[in-house]
Amino acid sequence: MQQQWRGPLYPARLPSFHRVPPPALLADRIRWFWIPEWDLAPGRTSRQEVLPFPALNLVVEPAGTRLYGPATRRSVRDLQGTGWAFGLLLRPAAVPLLCADPGALKDASTALERPGLRMPVTAAMESKANDDDGGARRAAAVAAASAWVEAALPKPPPESLLANRFEDLIEADPSLTRVDQAADLLGVSVRSLQRIARKHVGLPPLAMIRRYRLQEAADRLRTDPDLGIADVAAELGYADHAHLTDVFREVLGFTPSEYRRSAERGDGK
Repeated sequence: MQQQWRGPLYPARLPSFHRVPPPALLADRIRWFWIPEWDLAPGRTSRQEVLPFPALNLVVEPAGTRLYGPATRRSVRDLQGTGWAFGLLLRPAAVPLLCADPGALKDASTALERPGLRMPVTAAMESKANDDDGGARRAAAVAAASAWVEAALPKPPPESLLANRFEDLIEADPSLTRVDQAADLLGVSVRSLQRIARKHVGLPPLAMIRRYRLQEAADRLRTDPDLGIADVAAELGYADHAHLTDVFREVLGFTPSEYRRSAERGDGK
């Protein structure tokens, strides 16, 4: 996996947070399991801001199980008290197995009745066994979720695996900025790639490409204070500094300079 903290905009503010890769035989359906846990003092709030991957997440929480569709903006959640979540970041190939129209879930979510997933994961996460760092609980939850995926989500067909290859291409090659580039590399037409992306992610392929480039831009701005914003823009296919600033403001609500300053402070303000 590239950049452990790509996605979260302020990693220093994360609670206990773990990403766990799936068993190899499930890597075509699950990118990773993600597990935050928090125990905050009364009156305290931890604001989590994320630039989500262009993907869907299946999330188990104490209140139930929900499928979250692709997000077009940053997501913000204020954590309070004590809690946990157990998420499955889905590969594109898994999406049609759970949702016929992922585009209908854009910036939204829906409850799913999946007791075979929810009950064993909840039992593992809420276990009272002697487990100082929570590693045994998390491992049991991952094992339960993996067993459910293997039983409930069959091996994807070739077209769905092509959607996975598109996702892999975008992540691996920062110079890939156009849909026709990706279509040529995959050996399909632009129209076919558009159909595949909408069926398996619910977004146009260009939106997926731009999300990965924006994630990388945020990661570079946060981790390399000596790198110029114009240099980031040029390396990642933006027309210029102003173009990157416009995209940052549209998707995140602040400029690259503002983000860099807040990330350096670690306060997100």
